[in-house]
Amino acid sequence: MYATAAQYEAIIGQTAPADIDARLGRASRFLDSRVFRLCWYDVDEDGLPTKQVVLDAFAAAVSAQVWEWNDTGDELGTAGRYGSIKIGTLALTGPGSSSATGGPIGGRTVADTALEALRTPDLTADIFILGWVTSW
Repeated sequence: MYATAAQYEAIIGQTAPADIDARLGRASRFLDSRVFRLCWYDVDEDGLPTKQVVLDAFAAAVSAQVWEWNDTGDELGTAGRYGSIKIGTLALTGPGSSSATGGPIGGRTVADTALEALRTPDLTADIFILGWVTSW
């Protein structure tokens, strides 16, 4: 887990929900799979960033992701997935679409505010590169 309840409250400026540890854990795993694994940064033997500025950015990104999920109420990304739903004898039609674009909406997405936390000028190219993977 990349953020604590205390970090969440300091970063977001709001009291953490009662289940914040579980939410931060889910957001950490989500961002690991969608963003962090695609970046370059030095890690310790546990796979955690070695630089405090990178750890701080990860805490901010995870907190921002949780905040977005709290704000939208859609952690699972299911809002807008279906154009219509009928509960009696279950009839789901989909995919939903945005009236502005006509394109599909819904699905889990990385919050813009989470990505902003990883684009801070403090994360210089010698310690962190967003979206750059290499193997040795």
